[in-house]
Amino acid sequence: MLFRSLLADEINRATPKTQSALLEAMEEGQVSIDGETRPLPEPFFVIATQNPTFQTGTYPLPEAQLDRFLFELLIDYPTLEDERGLVEQHSFTPLEKIRAVLTRQEVLDYRDAVARLPVAPNVVDYAVRLCRATRPKDASAPEYIQRWVRWGASPRASQFLIIAGRARAAVQGRFNVACDDVAALAPLVLRHRVIRSFQADAEGKSTDDIIAKLLQDVPREV
Repeated sequence: MLFRSLLADEINRATPKTQSALLEAMEEGQVSIDGETRPLPEPFFVIATQNPTFQTGTYPLPEAQLDRFLFELLIDYPTLEDERGLVEQHSFTPLEKIRAVLTRQEVLDYRDAVARLPVAPNVVDYAVRLCRATRPKDASAPEYIQRWVRWGASPRASQFLIIAGRARAAVQGRFNVACDDVAALAPLVLRHRVIRSFQADAEGKSTDDIIAKLLQDVPREV
């Protein structure tokens, strides 16, 4: 049995009904059709794209929906060489050269192994403090967060920093998660969860700018 993935293209052009179906698949691991609920086989994951919000016909996704995605990756235009390769390799049968590299059971085994990687209390503490510092009303939030951020990261962000940190440590052949893993993954995990204020826009501060400053200011040990 193969594992399943869903690639949803341009989700910020989708209707709320379509977005809600996507959320059900992501969060509940199931789909509902005509009143009948059908479970999705594991492992199941969602990869979605969205167009820049300043383009015509695009709408910001609800914060609650964004919060369910593990990472947000910024993808720019390809380089000259990459774009040339895309054109040269284009085929009307793009799946013809794809070969399986892992079985479904191997993916599940890797997932279970990663989940058992130990995480020291100080690393958990760092992840939690970093996320809490993004919340304007939290006592630990720096003054610039109160000025630049309208809404900070949820507790799900703290969880995802540790989950992703386990995977990063495993890929690098380490058997424990370090604060360096949390810091390295913070932009990907927090980028779509930190909602900037009008003041941040007026001062030309991007979300990545804010996260970079937090990474400098939030100590790894207390």
